[in-house]
Amino acid sequence: MTSAASKTVKLGLIGDNIARSKSPRLHRTAGNLTGLNVTYDHLIPKDMGLSFDEVFERARTLGFRGINVTYPYKEVVASKVTVADPLVRAIGAVNTVVFDDDGPKGFNTDYSGFMHAYRSIRGTEPPGVVCLIGTGGVGKAVAFGLIGLGAKVIRCVDLDPAKAENLAQALDALGSQTVVEISHDAVGAASGATGLINCTPLGMVGIGGTPLPADAMQGAAWGFDAVYTPVDTQFLQDAARAGLNVISGYELFFGQGVDAWDIFTGVDIDHAALRAAIQGDDI
Repeated sequence: MTSAASKTVKLGLIGDNIARSKSPRLHRTAGNLTGLNVTYDHLIPKDMGLSFDEVFERARTLGFRGINVTYPYKEVVASKVTVADPLVRAIGAVNTVVFDDDGPKGFNTDYSGFMHAYRSIRGTEPPGVVCLIGTGGVGKAVAFGLIGLGAKVIRCVDLDPAKAENLAQALDALGSQTVVEISHDAVGAASGATGLINCTPLGMVGIGGTPLPADAMQGAAWGFDAVYTPVDTQFLQDAARAGLNVISGYELFFGQGVDAWDIFTGVDIDHAALRAAIQGDDI
C-alpha cells in the first residue's frame, strides 16, 4: 500500500517495440490525479544491450515498486515471480509485477481488462462462438476472460501447434461449459464465428498487417483487437467495414492499466477523470 505522502513510486514497462506505449502516460497521470510522484520508464532490453533477465533484475535492485510486462515476455516472466492467484497460474502469463521485500509477485490484469472491455461495448450479450487468433501471453488471458463471459465455443488458432494445445488443455481443466477447439487455419476458424479476436502482434506500429483477410470477417457479430498502438488497426478497420461491433484494444489497455495501478499503489483513482485526462492523447 502506498500513500500520497510517500516517496517517489518508480514504475516501468519491459517489452519490445514499446516506444509508443501509453502506459507511462496513464500511470504518470494517475499519479498527478492522486498526489503521488510517479515515474514510469520504458525498459527495452535490446536498446539497453541487456537480456530480459538482466533488465528484470536491474528493475528489482534499483528500487522500482513494480513493472508492467508486455510482448514477448509475459510468459517468460511468469517463472520468475510468485503467483498467488490460481487462475493466473493457469493462464501462465504475467503482465504486472510488484517487488516486495519477500520477492517479486506476479499478476495478470489483461484477463480482467478484457472482460471490462467486452462488457463496456457488448453489455451482457454472450460472446457466442469465438475465433481467437494468437495463443501467447495476451491470448491466454483473453481466452480465460472468454470463459468468464460464458463463450459457447473458443477456437484457438496459432501457427505453433504446441501453444494452441497447451492453452486448450488449460481451458478444459477449468471444467466450464465452453467447448474448446484447436485450429491452425484462421480463415477456417473464422467461418461461422460470432466473434473474431486478434491477439497476435500483427497490426502494431512497426509491424503492421492483419491475421485475417477482410472477406473472412463476413457474418460475424463483433471483433476485438488486443493491439492498441495504433487503435484503428487494419483488423478493426476491416471488421467495421464488414459491419461488426468493434471493441478497441484501447479499452483493454485502459482496463488493465487501472487494475495494475491498484496493484502497484492501492490508491483509489477516479476512472472517469483518468480517462478524460488522457483522452486527448494520440493513442
